[in-house]
Amino acid sequence: MATLLTLKRKIKTAKNVSKTTKAMQMISASKLKKAEEGAVSSKPYVSKLELLSKSISQKLDRTEWDDYMVSPNINSKLILIISPDKGLCGGLVTNLMREVLRQNQGGKIYYLTIGKKAESIAASLNKEIIASFHFGNSLPAFEFVYPVANIINEYFLDRKVSRVQIISTKFVNVFTQAPQMTDLLPITLNLEQKQNGVTIFEPEVNNLLSDILRHYLEMMIYQSLLEAYASEQASRMIAMRNATDNALDIIDALQLEYNKTRQEKITNELLDIGGGSQQNYA
Repeated sequence: MATLLTLKRKIKTAKNVSKTTKAMQMISASKLKKAEEGAVSSKPYVSKLELLSKSISQKLDRTEWDDYMVSPNINSKLILIISPDKGLCGGLVTNLMREVLRQNQGGKIYYLTIGKKAESIAASLNKEIIASFHFGNSLPAFEFVYPVANIINEYFLDRKVSRVQIISTKFVNVFTQAPQMTDLLPITLNLEQKQNGVTIFEPEVNNLLSDILRHYLEMMIYQSLLEAYASEQASRMIAMRNATDNALDIIDALQLEYNKTRQEKITNELLDIGGGSQQNYA
C-alpha cells in the first residue's frame, strides 16, 4: 500500500495537471468562437466565386478554357497538407495522418506542408517536401495564402504536376472534425447545369476567367486554413476538457485512498497504544 507521503505527491501532481488542462481548455474556447465565425462566414463567398466561374466558363468554348481547368498528361501530383503546429488536440493529427497515408499512392508525389505536424507526417513518408510553413497560433490572415498559391501555380502551370490536392481537417461543428481530401487543381466546374437569366460581363469573359479562377484558388486555400484552425481549437478544447475530467477523477480516487490509508494508520497507532497499556497493567 502506498505511503501517505507518496499519495500526497500524486494528488498534488494530479491537481497541477488539472489546472494546466483547464487553462488550455479555456484558451481554446476563447479562440474557437472567432475561428468558427471565420470558417462559416467565408463559405458563401467561395460559393459565389464558384457560381461566377461557372457563368463565365459557360460562355467559352473548351478550347478557350483557362490553364487552371486543363490537366497535363503527367503522372505526378502535389499534395498540400494543413495541420496544427502543436499536439494535445485529440485524434485530429492521427486522423489526418491516416488520410495522408491513404492518398500516398500512384505516381510521383510532391508535398507542400503547413504546420509542424504536417511536416513531420510528410517527412516520415520519405517523399520530396518542396516547402514548409508554420501554421501559427492565431487566426490565419489572407496574406498567408499568397506564397502558398505561388508555389502551387509554379508547379501546376509549369506542367510539373497534373493534379493538386489539399488534405486538411473539415470543421463540421464543435464536436465533429473530419479529415478530408479536396481536389484543388485542375478546377472542375459543373457546367451542365445552365444558369438562368442573362449576365453581362465587363471586361470580356476571356479576360476575366483567369483572374477569377486564380482568386477562387486562393479562397479555396484560405477556406481550408480557416477550417483547419477552427478544427484545431475545437478538438483541443474537447481533449483538454476530457483530460481535466480524468484528472479530477484521479484526484478523487487518490483522495479516497489517502483517507483510507490515514485512517488505517491512526487505527494501528491506537491499537499499539492500547496493547502497550494492557502490558503495563499486566
